[in-house]
Amino acid sequence: MRKTSAKVASLLLAGLLFAAGCSSQKDPSKTAEEKPAGGKVELSFWDWDPNMDKVVALWNEAHPDIHVTLTNPAGGDQLVSKMITAHQAKNGPDIAKVEYQSLPALVSNGVVRDITGETKSAVADFDDTTLKLTKFEGKVYGVPQDFAPLMLFYRVDLFQKYGLAVPTTWEQYAQEAATLHQKAPNVAMTNFDAADPGWFTGLVQQAGADWWSAQGTTWKVDINGAASKKVAEYWEGLVKRGEVLKNPSFSPQWNKQMNDGSLATWISGAWAPAQLGGIAPGTKGKWAVAPLPAWTAGDKTTGIWGGSATTVTSDSKHPAEAAQFATWLNTDQAAVSAQVEQINIYPAATSGRSLPILQKAPAFFPNQPDFNAIVKDVAPSARSFPIWGPNVTVTFRSYTDSFSQALQSGGSFDAALDTMQQATVADMKKLGFTLG
Repeated sequence: MRKTSAKVASLLLAGLLFAAGCSSQKDPSKTAEEKPAGGKVELSFWDWDPNMDKVVALWNEAHPDIHVTLTNPAGGDQLVSKMITAHQAKNGPDIAKVEYQSLPALVSNGVVRDITGETKSAVADFDDTTLKLTKFEGKVYGVPQDFAPLMLFYRVDLFQKYGLAVPTTWEQYAQEAATLHQKAPNVAMTNFDAADPGWFTGLVQQAGADWWSAQGTTWKVDINGAASKKVAEYWEGLVKRGEVLKNPSFSPQWNKQMNDGSLATWISGAWAPAQLGGIAPGTKGKWAVAPLPAWTAGDKTTGIWGGSATTVTSDSKHPAEAAQFATWLNTDQAAVSAQVEQINIYPAATSGRSLPILQKAPAFFPNQPDFNAIVKDVAPSARSFPIWGPNVTVTFRSYTDSFSQALQSGGSFDAALDTMQQATVADMKKLGFTLG
């Protein structure tokens, strides 16, 4: 992001939406292009979900005048980079899937469009917790697709074998981890993942941390605040006592450990059932889900790991039709049901969480018919940051570097947070932000 773009980001995300490229107002000179007379509208859609083609096929069959062509150029951060590059070349897609934490950077760079006017009826189908992930100064920049409250996944067979109770507080989680370590030194409660910051971000959100906030055009960064350090110190203790492993998630070693019973729990987003079949295929029916342990008994607050929105780009010549598709994809019962079935999402739309398809357990959890009811009960209490920073990639990279080093050297997790704070602040200053 160039320095000038960073300043625009500061204004945008602090609530002074000055970026003309993010306006929902149409250029009168493009009216003919946006509404071709008697012709079929062709829309391009960038998305990395497997089986999304089956969902798009439902739209194309029901909407012969608006055809959507799906491509998968990349996923996650790579897709964001491709979107920015395509926007600079004026050849971006009409519609794109964007992770919530990446949306501020795309808004500030004028890549995605304000679709408030086109989604007035759609936004009523989302609760404030979900919708605020796509809104800036009350304007909507995407229709939420999926929602991923952080949950506790545990091996029922291992808990029974070693006499463990499903923990409801973090204090109890540590107690059960100690018991497991004593009874079965070769089985760990879980692993501490320094390679993927998503789970740790969700944990600090649950604890009340706000890594970024803005007042006017002045930003505050609080990555190493008290809430985050409480979480870091808790996990440092588990690591140093040998009660959790140090290896990264989604590695071949971790996959093997998940499959062979070397790990008793996985702290993950509600999307975990879609991944477990590939991670640990031999464990079908052995897992169950529970609310994330609380810092205070009875508190339902959890964090969020992942989740995405469907955005309309500022390069689209057919923004009204693109917004129509984004709305359909995430609010139409048939479309949302198809995504649950084909992609294993947990719906962002409030009405989507009561669809008949969610009355049955995910295929990998045949032993837990109330799986989705548990997630539904937790979802309203999930919290994210009030705003994601414009340099999330820098912060996440620093997380990987500093926590990996701390794991390898036995160093302080608090110091790792300090390093993240310094790296994030230095980068924002370099980009031209004002920090208080």
